[in-house]
Amino acid sequence: MAHDILQLKQVHPTMGYSHAARAGNTLYIAGQIAKDVDGNIVGIGDLETQVRQAHTNLKNIIVEAGGSLKDVVKLTTFLTHYGYIEGYRNVRGEFFEEPYPPNTLLIVESLAFPELMIEVEAIAVLD
Repeated sequence: MAHDILQLKQVHPTMGYSHAARAGNTLYIAGQIAKDVDGNIVGIGDLETQVRQAHTNLKNIIVEAGGSLKDVVKLTTFLTHYGYIEGYRNVRGEFFEEPYPPNTLLIVESLAFPELMIEVEAIAVLD
């Protein structure tokens, strides 16, 4: 199946990868991190700020592609410490309502930048 790599304006520029690809009505979104639209890492040492920024980036990508967070059918979340789970879940509720989309939650030693505490990727099916 043919796919399109989306050129997005509401998230930071990338180097060596793309934020999202669309195949039919399915949107595959690369892991989103706590970078603002200018590419600056935000919330260093502040989990809730980083969770909020990663989810804002996710939302901006989906909206720019013509959908909403209600179109998310699968998430994968990477946290760098087990102790971050409760804070992550608290902020996630600002973006998603119950029942939450399926989510695989992984605890990893590190992400691409040592200052990052979370990364979240998604699959969305747009109407």
